[in-house]
Amino acid sequence: MGHIRVRAGDRVQRGQLLVEIDPSVQQAKVDVDQSTLASLHAQLLGSRAQQLLAQQQYDRQCRMASEGSTRDEDLQIALGALSSAKATTENLRAQIAGAQSNLKGDEAQLGYTRIYAPMSGTVVTLDAREGQTLNATYQTPNILRIADLSTMTVWTQVSEADILRVKPGMPVYFTTLGSSERRWNATLRQILPAPPNPSTPPDSSSQQSTAQASAQSTGKVVLYTVLFDVSNADGQLMPQMSAQVFFVAARANNVVVAPLSAMAAVQGKPDVYLARVQQGNHTVTREVRIGVHDRLNAEILSGLEAGDRLVTAVTRTRLSDGRFEW
Repeated sequence: MGHIRVRAGDRVQRGQLLVEIDPSVQQAKVDVDQSTLASLHAQLLGSRAQQLLAQQQYDRQCRMASEGSTRDEDLQIALGALSSAKATTENLRAQIAGAQSNLKGDEAQLGYTRIYAPMSGTVVTLDAREGQTLNATYQTPNILRIADLSTMTVWTQVSEADILRVKPGMPVYFTTLGSSERRWNATLRQILPAPPNPSTPPDSSSQQSTAQASAQSTGKVVLYTVLFDVSNADGQLMPQMSAQVFFVAARANNVVVAPLSAMAAVQGKPDVYLARVQQGNHTVTREVRIGVHDRLNAEILSGLEAGDRLVTAVTRTRLSDGRFEW
């Protein structure tokens, strides 16, 4: 291998020279092709001269034959020489076409010894080192990888139990392990129509792919891949990061919120709960209607107001005179 002009983490522009591979073998092939082509062109010039001479001799024999001053055998010999000269010329033209094709192919191979950036981005991995031999007999070797980190695509998995509630265009946000206090907001772009094949997982982290394949092989859960893009102008997001993703199915602003654990669900009425509220020294039970909710809290549509004190539990306390207080 020749020379690597970049390092992992470098910013590169489209068309920038990245790697120079030792071109000795490819250059030798191009030199041989050029020499062969030059030799064939020289042979073609000689063949054309022989064809011109054969044509002149044949024309002379034709004139002499019209005057009766030559033999038929001499005329046939001149015709045969002309036909042979034409065949030789055509054969050399065909060889030149083949040599030109070989030269184009070898020149293309020589061009591959200089690798340029196909896009602007950041060098995220450098898989080769200077002096290493690259073998492309069975598969194309990886030298380096370039990624556009200005916009990141997040791959996340949604179970079959929830996938029907997830739609393209839905608001989504996520946090990362290293910055749990920051929230990145985005819009869901695409839901892949089928779970990834365990043998050919998507281009994501190896840990994610392994966990995915393991879950599918046991048959416990089917996971569908969901994609969305997020701007990474400040460079805080990096490839292969883990993220905790939240899909926003509904939202409510400036509403009264109460914990679901402090209320009891009413059988047959999914949006109706019973809540015990303290009024002075007494406790009253109210019927409460809820709106948008998650597993912990719910929007209160009616039955409660801001400032109401919910009774979450009642305990019995024994007083000093032996009486009990609830």
